[in-house]
Amino acid sequence: MEISKTIAGLMGPTLVALAAALFANIDSISALVEPVSHDPALVLVSGVLSFVAGLAIVRVHNHWGGGWAILVTILGWLLLVGGLIRMLFPVSLSGLAAIVGKNTGLIAAEAIVLLAIGAFLSYKAYMSS
Repeated sequence: MEISKTIAGLMGPTLVALAAALFANIDSISALVEPVSHDPALVLVSGVLSFVAGLAIVRVHNHWGGGWAILVTILGWLLLVGGLIRMLFPVSLSGLAAIVGKNTGLIAAEAIVLLAIGAFLSYKAYMSS
């Protein structure tokens, strides 16, 4: 359980901060994401970073037992697979970034989900016994 709390203590605040950044920049997200649509190398590099982060989590925390800690494992696998997909298909995904970046409703919904998951993980890491 200590590893779960340690990873949750890193992931939780990071997701809360990411959600806050998305909310703070919601009106300019398309301008922030638009350059990505012209730079598949950026998608590739972000894929490598996500892959490594996911692999690190899965390597030390591949626990599928019950309880809240399974969320840490699921997020690790999502990072790993998402990073691999970005590494394999950077050109296709860079084009998709421009389309998704224009949908502020989707970005806001993503931010809400990230905020909820981040708050939950933060609570489990710092407040829960």
